[in-house]
Amino acid sequence: MIFQGLPTLTAHALRLGKPDANGQEPEFVLNPYDAAPCRHCLCNIPKGHGMLICAHRPFAQISPYAETGPIFLCAAHCAPYRGEGLPEILTTSPEYLIKGYNIDERIVYGTGRVTPQAEIEAYCAELLARDEIAFVDIRSARNTCWQVRVTR
Repeated sequence: MIFQGLPTLTAHALRLGKPDANGQEPEFVLNPYDAAPCRHCLCNIPKGHGMLICAHRPFAQISPYAETGPIFLCAAHCAPYRGEGLPEILTTSPEYLIKGYNIDERIVYGTGRVTPQAEIEAYCAELLARDEIAFVDIRSARNTCWQVRVTR
């Protein structure tokens, strides 16, 4: 199971001020939160550090299933996540929304579930064992913001 954040080229383009999924320039702020998850390195951006807020749509095609929402990104360069197991950003909340998608980037109905943090890996493995599931997206259960994609 591979946890994937925002592609490096996308993160680099946003840092250069390229338009986000809504066609707007990313907003630069000093992180006011205790835990602001960077969607590239999959670590929390320390409070007071520079970050970007941008709209992100983690899908190749625009469709009714291609949800767009806000994400945070380290303002300075950060390395992409390459670790094993749950990335840091999936350890700060008790629950996450998990959904399986097919090859056409459509939700596979019946897969969406608010999942306790301790059960994330098991539920993702269960979904990815199904032939019709191409990938799994994990979102915040509180704000529904995209967190990370999980693939085989």
